[in-house]
Amino acid sequence: MIYFCSMNTRLNILVFILFLLFGNLICRAQQQTENSTQKSVYLTPMCAYEGDTIPYVKLPTVYIFKPLKFKNKREMTQYYKLIRDVKKVLPISKEINRAIIEIYEYMQTLSSQKAREKHMKAVEKGLKEQYTPRMKKLSFAQGKLLIKLVDRQTNSTGYELVKAFMGPFKADFYQIFAALFGASLKNQYDPTGDDALTERVILMVENGQL
Repeated sequence: MIYFCSMNTRLNILVFILFLLFGNLICRAQQQTENSTQKSVYLTPMCAYEGDTIPYVKLPTVYIFKPLKFKNKREMTQYYKLIRDVKKVLPISKEINRAIIEIYEYMQTLSSQKAREKHMKAVEKGLKEQYTPRMKKLSFAQGKLLIKLVDRQTNSTGYELVKAFMGPFKADFYQIFAALFGASLKNQYDPTGDDALTERVILMVENGQL
């Protein structure tokens, strides 16, 4: 009788352990099922159309242009160089645009002309320290492209920006300096004319098509 009780106790313990293990497996299976279910759920915006509620998904813009026809290998090489230059210079022009907005907004908070002049000297020094090393790595063609892309981003030529923030004297100085290298801070961006191919490349680069 004692032996039977001992076996019964052991059996109960074994059943209890199996129950715990099996219960644990069930819980894990349920968690995995819930996790897999959660991963497959996608929330999308909804809109009402003629009394029905339907999912609203905004698709990215896809630009479609006529295929380019190159007259020779030289033209094709120049096109791929333009793509390379846009990818390198476009981010810098956007940085400059953001910096100009921040500078302008902060300048509006300064009450005196003296404070604004002091701040602009600090800004000029900071910009030189930040961008001079990067500008030195640009090729001549990339530098000229940057001047135009700044105009594209800000709707103001480099000359107009320097004149607005630093005065006409420095604007003329930098213009003369640029002219020594065959460039001009007064160059404007023409997306439908001379810069049509550049605009095409920019749109496709920004959209991830190039």
